[in-house]
Amino acid sequence: MTVSGFITAIVIGAIIGLLGRLFAPGKQNISILVTILVGIVAALLGTALASAVSSADTAGIDWVEILFQVVLAVIGVTLAARMLGGRRR
Repeated sequence: MTVSGFITAIVIGAIIGLLGRLFAPGKQNISILVTILVGIVAALLGTALASAVSSADTAGIDWVEILFQVVLAVIGVTLAARMLGGRRR
C-alpha cells in the first residue's frame, strides 16, 4: 500500500466511522481511534460486499457501496461500544 493509499484509507475510514457513530443508537463510550479503525474495516468490508453483490461499474458515486459501508460501520461501532465502552453510574 502506498502512502497516499494509507492516508486515503484513514480519511475514508474516519468519515465512515463517524457516520456509523452518528447513526448508531445510544451513547458510545469509545475513542475516536476505535471509531476510525471500525470505519476502516467497515469501508473495506463494504467495498468487498458491494462488489460481490453488484457487478455493475458505476460512473460517479456508488451509493450501494456507501450504504453497505455505513451500515457495517453502525454495526461495528455498536459492537465496539458494547465490548470496549465503560459503564458509568
